[in-house]
Amino acid sequence: MVCLWLPGGPCVAAVVLTLMVLSPPMALVRDPRPRFLQQVKSECRFSSGMERVRYLQRHIYNQEEHLRFDSCVGRYQAVTELGRIQAEYWNSQKGFLEQKRAKVDTFCRFNSAIVEILTVQQRAEPKVTVYPTKTQPLDHHNLLVCSVSGFYPGHIEVRWFRNGQEEKTGVVSTGLIRNGDWTFQTLVMLETVPQSGEVYTCQVEHPSLTSPATVEWRAQSTSAQNKMLSGVGGFVLGLLFLGLGLFIYFRNQKGKEPGEGQDSTAFQGRSMALFSGCHWLCEL
Repeated sequence: MVCLWLPGGPCVAAVVLTLMVLSPPMALVRDPRPRFLQQVKSECRFSSGMERVRYLQRHIYNQEEHLRFDSCVGRYQAVTELGRIQAEYWNSQKGFLEQKRAKVDTFCRFNSAIVEILTVQQRAEPKVTVYPTKTQPLDHHNLLVCSVSGFYPGHIEVRWFRNGQEEKTGVVSTGLIRNGDWTFQTLVMLETVPQSGEVYTCQVEHPSLTSPATVEWRAQSTSAQNKMLSGVGGFVLGLLFLGLGLFIYFRNQKGKEPGEGQDSTAFQGRSMALFSGCHWLCEL
């Protein structure tokens, strides 16, 4: 027993107590005793579906296996001298040994249906996107990327096509990449020189899909891309003008009495003018 004598009275006691609280835990408690680890691992190994099932129970002491039960053998086996006495004792217990032999059915086959539902039968459809690594003019070397992500299981086939013909040269893959949530992703790249009018297709086959998923990328010149962007911008701008016109019209009509009447001809004229403006913008 250790006694603490504090000659300074309560003040000194308070200081000592504060220091003890603020000190690291390892400074207060030091346990020099060695650590020992005893593990028991049960394994089920399946082959040819459910035709062949093997049950293993492994006893491990300080990272060294010393005792094992194998359903193919039907009894305990001493892996090291440490497990010899325990193996002899358990092998002499006929009822206990029969329970271990029955683990093939009561443990492995019984739980296999649940495990299969949670793992083997799980499906997650892949998300496919295609894009070039560089935004440069045509007739220059470029790298087209087919990004496939979020799929499970990991078995997948990704192929590149140019104008309907499969491309096998210049194809590079990153292989399967684990996302950490059981799903996978992969990048399959095609090195090519895009020509105007060519159509590149990334085709993905996966167990979760009833038919292959395809995503196209069309090689377009800079002028064609500018025209397309102008058309889209004009269409959106026309819709904005149309919505603004309808909003103003209905707001003006909201305060009118039923007997005042409405000028449908004027409304039709405004609508036609707005639609004409939208059509003119889309022609840009």
